[in-house]
Amino acid sequence: MFTKCLKLTKKRAVIFLIILGIVLAAAVILCSSPRSIFSCGEMLNVSSQEGREKYLSGYGWEIDLGSEERRTVLLPKEFEGALAEYGAMQTEQGYDFVSYAGLECTQYTYVVTNYEGSSSTVYATLYVKSARVIGGDIHSAAIDGFMHGIR
Repeated sequence: MFTKCLKLTKKRAVIFLIILGIVLAAAVILCSSPRSIFSCGEMLNVSSQEGREKYLSGYGWEIDLGSEERRTVLLPKEFEGALAEYGAMQTEQGYDFVSYAGLECTQYTYVVTNYEGSSSTVYATLYVKSARVIGGDIHSAAIDGFMHGIR
């Protein structure tokens, strides 16, 4: 049986550090581009009310901060029926909502103040887990109301 031992020389250490630096620089560049599939731009900290307001305003939604309702919700283990449609809407927006099935998250709801064309109250709902938005929607309180994505 043949085994070979690699010795760590100064030259190899320098080459390793250069390669590591290039990889880290590439990761920073990929994460900083908002249009990149590797974007970390969605990682806005929404643990504060100001962070959630900034998140929603980034999509053009103005909210009444005084209307905030907060509750802890348990997402179902399986998304069926209307919940499956809701999960599909979240996926279409780019959220990984259904992968949080069976887990608790925090639901924040706000009154939207700049929604045009609705005679009823319109709400923005965010689902947050570990200071990150995992899903959300814009919906009307009317019986014949509507619901669509935040984005």
